[in-house]
Amino acid sequence: MSKEQRARVDAMMRTPRPEGPQSPEALRAGFRALMAQMAVPGDIRTTPATLGGRPALRVEPASGRRAGTILYFHGGGWVFGSPETALSLTGHLVARTGFQAHSVDYRLAPEHPFPAAIEDTLGAYRALLDGGEDPSAIAFAGDSAGGGLAVTTCLAARDAGLPLPAALVAFSPGLDATRTGESMDTKEGIDPVFTRSALEHTGAMYLAGADPHQPLLSPAVLADLTGFPPMLLQVGTNELLLDDSTRLAARARAAGVDVVLDVTAGVPHVFQAFAGVLDEADEALDRAALFLTQRIRAKDTARPASA
Repeated sequence: MSKEQRARVDAMMRTPRPEGPQSPEALRAGFRALMAQMAVPGDIRTTPATLGGRPALRVEPASGRRAGTILYFHGGGWVFGSPETALSLTGHLVARTGFQAHSVDYRLAPEHPFPAAIEDTLGAYRALLDGGEDPSAIAFAGDSAGGGLAVTTCLAARDAGLPLPAALVAFSPGLDATRTGESMDTKEGIDPVFTRSALEHTGAMYLAGADPHQPLLSPAVLADLTGFPPMLLQVGTNELLLDDSTRLAARARAAGVDVVLDVTAGVPHVFQAFAGVLDEADEALDRAALFLTQRIRAKDTARPASA
């Protein structure tokens, strides 16, 4: 672990940004430019695909694929981001586990507010099940808003009577649209990525007037997690969203769910994207990969990559 590395990442994320609320188009362009700087492993291959009627990106190891699937949901405040912007994260998980991943290009707000994203991610999961994949060989994973979708898609799947996936992995998930976590105030100014006003700006686009006091919008404070699969929640201490993870972990424990709350000191939101630059990022991805390989139970444990 390196204080110098953490300081460099913090400084990079504090690069001056335009003042005032930004349009969705500006947010999308800025996020694409930021995520284009993140390292993507060279030993993967990507293929455009369709899943549940939505575009998706299939990410596979270049060789030696293991049976098992990660259904990945990208971050971006439900307003920006894409499977391409999340490729550093999906790519590193695929390279470390040997599993394939399907990264879903779900609909974004404000053009498509809540619950469009959850409808799309649930549709993608249904498509995997309808295609014959065993839920015990599927894990949900996501970052930021996508980490929230990993949880809420699991809620929606349970409510729809579907079998649940083998595991959930969430990097710095957004889990509380009520914004009532103490860290929303105590980490203001410490968080180099977010301010409360920025989160409320994109959150309002996603809500579009919906009441945030419901489980599919604020699972950290309202969801019944009974029957959930094992969860790994990774978060940094320098995040406004820190308490989204700590409170969900407490709810999971209370519901009898296996949960690992993995908190890393001195790192920002979705620090795992800085693999190759920040030691803590590589170590966290290693822990996430170990969690996934321990939980995914595919009948065929090793097979060559598909043609």
